[in-house]
Order: sequence, then C-alpha cells, then structure tokens
Amino acid sequence: MYTATSPRVSRMSSARTAYLLLWGFLLVNLVVVELLFVRAVPSHNTLGSIGRFLGLHLGLAMALQVLLIARLPFFERRIGMDKLTNWHRWTGFTIFWLVVLHPTFVLLGFAELDQISFFAEIPNLGGQMPVLLGMIAAGLVGVMAVTSVRAARKRLSYEAWHAVHLLVYVMLVLAVIHQVYEGRSFNASVPASVYWWGLWAFAIGALLTNRLLVPLVRNARHQLRVVAVVPETNDAVSVYVGGRGLERLRARPGQFFWWRFPGHNSWWQVNPWSLSAAPDGRTLRLTAKAIGATSGGLRQLPVGTRCYAEGPYGALTTVRRTKPDAVLIAGGIGITPIRALLEDPNLTGDIVVLYRARTAGDAVLLGELRQLAQQRGARLHVLTGRTSRENQPFSPAGLRGLVPDIAERDVYMCGPAAMADAVLHTLRALQVPPRQRHIEAFRMAV
Repeated sequence: MYTATSPRVSRMSSARTAYLLLWGFLLVNLVVVELLFVRAVPSHNTLGSIGRFLGLHLGLAMALQVLLIARLPFFERRIGMDKLTNWHRWTGFTIFWLVVLHPTFVLLGFAELDQISFFAEIPNLGGQMPVLLGMIAAGLVGVMAVTSVRAARKRLSYEAWHAVHLLVYVMLVLAVIHQVYEGRSFNASVPASVYWWGLWAFAIGALLTNRLLVPLVRNARHQLRVVAVVPETNDAVSVYVGGRGLERLRARPGQFFWWRFPGHNSWWQVNPWSLSAAPDGRTLRLTAKAIGATSGGLRQLPVGTRCYAEGPYGALTTVRRTKPDAVLIAGGIGITPIRALLEDPNLTGDIVVLYRARTAGDAVLLGELRQLAQQRGARLHVLTGRTSRENQPFSPAGLRGLVPDIAERDVYMCGPAAMADAVLHTLRALQVPPRQRHIEAFRMAV
C-alpha cells in the first residue's frame, strides 16, 4: 500500500487550505459588505438603495478579481491555473452583470427623485466627472465581457484577446477614482474607510508585487537568455533558456512560466508555456506549437535574446500524488508538462501514458516520449484519428479499456479545454476520487 511522505501530505493539506482561504476570504468580506450597507446613511428611495447595494458588491467583486489576476504563488502552486481561471471567468461575468445592474438602478433612483425619464437622467449624471469615469469603466468591462464570450474567443487570436484585456488596468484606475468620490457606504465612518481602502491596498499591492516587482528582481538576478532554438515538427519548436542560478527558481516538472521575449515581440505579449523537460539547474526548456503570432515567431528567435519569465506556477506536479501508480494523459501540445513529469524521478510505480494526437506525425516530442517510456518501463499509447462512435478513447469504456485500474491511480492530464472536460466527466463516471485528479486545461487567462 502506498504511504505518502510527509511533504506530500503537507502539500495536499496546503491545497485544501488554499481553497478554505479563498472561500473564507469571500464569505468574510461578503458579511462585512452587508454590514456596511446596513449601517450607511439610507438612499433617498428604494431604487437608489438597490443601486448602492449592487455597487458595494461590485466593488468587492473587482477587488477579488484583482487578487485573482495577481498570480499569487500560494494559490497558483496549490490550486493550479486551470481552476483559478474558472474563478476568474465567473468573477468576470459577475462583475459584468453588476456593472449593468448597478448604474441602471442608480439612474432609476435619481430619475424618480428628479421626476424625469431614465434616459434624460443619463446626461444629467454623466455631466459629473466621477460618474462619467464610472460610466467609462463600465463600458470597458462590457468590451472585455463581450470578447470573453466563447464565440468571440474562437475568432480572436490569443494576442488580440490578451491586448483587449489589458484594458482591465485602465478600468481599475477609473473604478477606484469613482469609488473615492461616490462611495457613500465605505466613506461614512473611519472603520468602514479603513476596511475598504485596506482591502483595495492589499489587492493592488499584491498585483504590483507579483506581476511587477518580484519578476523584475528575479529576472535581474537570473539574466535569462535564449541559448538554443530547436524545431521539433513543421509547426512546433523548443526554446532552451539559460541563466544564472536557475536552481534557485525551484521549478518542478509539470509547472509553467509566463514568457516574454522583449525586443523580439511587443512588451505586452506574454504566453503561459509549460516546461517540456525537467529543469536541471542549467536550462529551462519550453516547447510551443505555432497557434498565434507569438508562438509562431519562436522559430525565428535569435540565440542570445533576452527572456523575461514569471513563475514557476502550476499544481500539476508529483508532490500531489496520493497513489503508487499513475496515468499521464496529454492532448496535442499538452504533452509538454506530461513529458516533463515522465522525466521526474519522483514519479515512481507503474506508469501509463496516453497521448492524443490527430496523427502520429502531429505528436510533438514523440521520439523523446518513447525513449523515456522505455527507460522508465512505462506503457505508452499514442491515440490518433478523429473522434467518432468507434474511436472514443476518453469515454468511460475507452478509458477503462486502456487502464482497467484507473480508479486506483493518480491521473495527470493536460490538453485543450474540451478534452479536459471530457476526461473529467469520464473520471467522475469511473469514480476516480477528486484527490487523484490533477488536471490543467488550456484556457485563456490574463
């Protein structure tokens, strides 16, 4: 029987602690916001009160969103980007509807008070600068929400989508200014002001620290540069990055970095690419498929190009193991963290690798994978062909046929979101416990 070592038990406990902290933070702040609303000076009418109530929750949702995009290492390494991206997406749509409803009820309340129509009240309030800034911020939220709808995401490149979402920083500045002048509930008393602006100071401080200060310090220390560029297939390339003291990054197989190549790409172009080989303290290797302009341009990266990396992030690591045996599942370029995991000496026991690709020729790093599988005594299945009634490797019957004892194994999976959802559905049907499921999907994130 497998007995987890102390560090692994600690890390699993830390994952539960991370979830408890997230939910605890949300619930405690919701309670405080309700108290702020109750204790504040009431509005002139019911419609205005509803608008103020929604506005308070909108401010809280925005502060939570700032923390979610701050890339807090504690949560990134314990919960994983995939699950945090889900939080980010649902928080974003919550903000969108609050942005719609908050000004609507405020305008209705003032229209009733001024005895004019709803539409006549819009220019009346819009003539006040703090309100106008809030309206502009609301418009920017609308733009980001529209471009995040699935149909729009399919038509936008990652680079274009990411550029649009940089507007979040403009929106935040406008929203904070709006709150300074219009926040009746949290400016009503000293304790309320201390709480509210302390919350925002914490959120913005976390954002600046983890997205700007820490990466600047780390990159100045490690002096990352491209040392080799190796084409893998017609549309995939590996980039080797060297630097000083890379072992101090404490990167693990299965994790990823956010990568920038200043001078070769625009400063704002950043992509999350996983390590495609176990870090050895001398180089970091990423492997990317030419999907967008940035990934497609990696093949032309000159050796010596400066590299700017944020990380390491991700919970797809062996420290979360709970069983002696494992299944590694990859879809397309999702093979990169899976290949690195297969190289991890901490991945022991019986190992099965399932690699889903359109054709064997599309299977990136297949030669390395076969060699590693042979060295580790792992069983490798390359699953090709279109999905059809006859070819459903990730259906319950298909997955059980490939790995009959899957419910007794840890399952690591990385691939497209649709494939990840299908695998997760099957794992639930096969009664694989949640603690044994370690999944990261390709989802857009800022």
